Amino acid sequence: MNNEEQLVIFELNSQHYALPIQETQEIIRMTSITRVPNTSHYIEGIINLRGRIVPVINLNKRLNLPVTEYDDDTRVIVVEHNGQQVGMIVDNVHEVGKLSGEEIEPPSVAGEDVGYLKGVVKKGENLWLLLNLDEII
Repeated sequence: MNNEEQLVIFELNSQHYALPIQETQEIIRMTSITRVPNTSHYIEGIINLRGRIVPVINLNKRLNLPVTEYDDDTRVIVVEHNGQQVGMIVDNVHEVGKLSGEEIEPPSVAGEDVGYLKGVVKKGENLWLLLNLDEII
C-alpha cells in the first residue's frame, strides 16, 4: 500500500467496515428498488441511477449478518468493480478516513468464509474491517 489511502467508513450491525475510496463512485440515500426474481438471496434488485441500471446487494445479507430495517441513515454505496457498477446497502455511512500502511493488519480470524476481508485497520481504539470487493461482488 502507498503511504496514505482514503477509506469510506460505514456501519453494518454496529460494526465499522471500510472500502478504499477509489473503489467508491458515490453514496446515495436509500431509494426504491425493483426486485428481480430468481437471484441470489442477498440481491435486493435493481435501481435506475441517472439512466443506468445498477444491481443492488444487501451487504448484511451478503456477509451473513442479521438484516436491519432501513431507516433515514440507510445508504447505498455505489462501487465500480471490473467495469460493473453495483450498489451496496449499508446501515450508515460515517466518514472518509485516512489509512497508512502501518495501520492495517491481515485478518487473523479463522473460518471458512472470511475471504471478504482484506485486512483490519487499527485506528486508536477503533477497528475497521477492510472489505475485499473481489470476494463480495
